[in-house]
Amino acid sequence: MTVIGVVGAGVMGVGVAQNLAQTGHDVVLVDKDEQILQQARAIIERNSRMSRLMGGPALDADAILARITTAVGAGALAKAEIVIENVTENWDVKREVYEALDAACGPDTVFVVNTSAIPITKVGAVTGRPGKVIGVHFMNPVPAKPAVELIPGFHTTPDTIERTRNLLTAMGKRAVDVKDSCGFISNRVLMLTVNEAAYLVHEGVATAESVDEVFRSCFGHPMGPLETADLIGVDTILYSVEVLYEHYADSKYRPCPLLKQMTDAGLHGRKSGRGFFTYAN
Repeated sequence: MTVIGVVGAGVMGVGVAQNLAQTGHDVVLVDKDEQILQQARAIIERNSRMSRLMGGPALDADAILARITTAVGAGALAKAEIVIENVTENWDVKREVYEALDAACGPDTVFVVNTSAIPITKVGAVTGRPGKVIGVHFMNPVPAKPAVELIPGFHTTPDTIERTRNLLTAMGKRAVDVKDSCGFISNRVLMLTVNEAAYLVHEGVATAESVDEVFRSCFGHPMGPLETADLIGVDTILYSVEVLYEHYADSKYRPCPLLKQMTDAGLHGRKSGRGFFTYAN
């Protein structure tokens, strides 16, 4: 593989780009805004230099950055063999992105959907290459997580699965096979947990600190559900729960009003400096 495209320079896109570059891949990182791309490079440099201090491997930040090219617009991905998309969990946004990618990329390019809930078959249907569309749910922080969910759509071909699995292996990831079902494994369970934890705070049953303390101390979780929400992004949690609620039409996925209020207020978690907890950015 010579060129791997990464679409979206937010939290997940930055992690995917860094993971690819530190495992020797050439990356084209694309977003709609040059300032966002500059910030992404700064974050990748910082994360790479601090990797060892944070318990990870020692990394050559200069070598990693040298493998990453940034560009505005899907046209820069014309020669990419595989494109990994990481935009927000909003169907209207994703649809526009895939229509642009389908027009810009060669017919053999594989599209990898990094989504926490949106069905892969639905994404493939808006392209002219549904057999070359496959889901990979990366976990955050991407470079530190050893496993991903691998989700073929209805039309995904064996060749697409093999090419994607080979890339994941080269990235140091273990692929867990999952059928194409909204939310897959992790978020059918995790989003319900986080949403219900938010309800505890919303209803005044407990503080965010108390909720997370129970999960850390009693169940041995390294992070409580609300700290996890801040890490993923409170807005991303809300969008994922809304996708589950819309897809299954089941009241158990009803989004907590507090998640909506926090999203509207810009309290998105670590990336904004404040969510259920406050962070020094």
